[in-house]
Amino acid sequence: MRIGVFTVLFQNLPFEQALDKAVAAGVTAVEIGAGGYPGSHHCPVDELLTSAEKRKAYMQAITSRGLILSALSIHNNPVHPDRRVAQEADEVYRKAIRLAALLEVPVVNTFSGLPGGSPQDVSPNWVTCPWPPEFTEMLKYQWDTVTIPYWRAAARHAEEHGVKVAFEMHPGMLVYNVYTLLKLRDAVGPVLGCNFDPSHLFWNGVDPVAAIRALGEAIFHVHGKDCYVDPYNVAVNGCNDNKPYSEIPRRSWTFRSIGYGHDARVWKDIISALRLVGYDYVISIEHEDPLMSTDEGLAKGVAVLKEACISQPAGHMFWA
Repeated sequence: MRIGVFTVLFQNLPFEQALDKAVAAGVTAVEIGAGGYPGSHHCPVDELLTSAEKRKAYMQAITSRGLILSALSIHNNPVHPDRRVAQEADEVYRKAIRLAALLEVPVVNTFSGLPGGSPQDVSPNWVTCPWPPEFTEMLKYQWDTVTIPYWRAAARHAEEHGVKVAFEMHPGMLVYNVYTLLKLRDAVGPVLGCNFDPSHLFWNGVDPVAAIRALGEAIFHVHGKDCYVDPYNVAVNGCNDNKPYSEIPRRSWTFRSIGYGHDARVWKDIISALRLVGYDYVISIEHEDPLMSTDEGLAKGVAVLKEACISQPAGHMFWA
């Protein structure tokens, strides 16, 4: 299993300097943004789509440093109720799929997106409970009228190019947990799977090991990111928390570097569970820790993952 890094951490650096930072950190894979929220700081998508020579040079810069390109990432919202926003996201998606195929990258990471609650809505609407009854009607519209039809068509585009699509199960998106991921996968097909990020699951009360076992072969890519869940704030307000990320003392949870939300034993169990279901690809570190610098957070995360990827936990019988 490889340890990688999402190069958005180094978005202030030119492409090759970012690659050098990755090598210096001790990783052997890079995940690169190709549009959407991560941006495309290190990926000139249009140039690469039109020039085989530039694609060759681009990949040479990566492979000559002993790295692989694990995924292109384009987190955005192609089912947004604003047609202009949705169309732009769809264009980014289709270009990323084409580029991934040309670069022989097996997976594109993204979000499922989130529609409005009705054809009249102008903003996405995240529904988290089935009552009052109009909430259930909204969910039916979001799934059956918008999201499943869109992804059926979008998945065909990915299949035609031999690329898999990995959704990050992210709160605020229609696919935000194991149930919703598998629901969309069942409706669309096995070309859709997940970019497994435990940080979003921790604060929802999900056991990542249980989630991994339920997802199995639907895991196409993995993000390495931790989350500290504040037991005192959760005891007062629960886990759903829309206070600004900067209000750390008041929040129920905060993204942390690997090992600073959950200890190495938890990460060893996660790695072992991934091995159990046959995942042997990349864990790509994503740094969003407000209490630690990028360089320090990356170094700490690499150290924990190296220990976890080498060591097997004692006494945790996953197959029992």
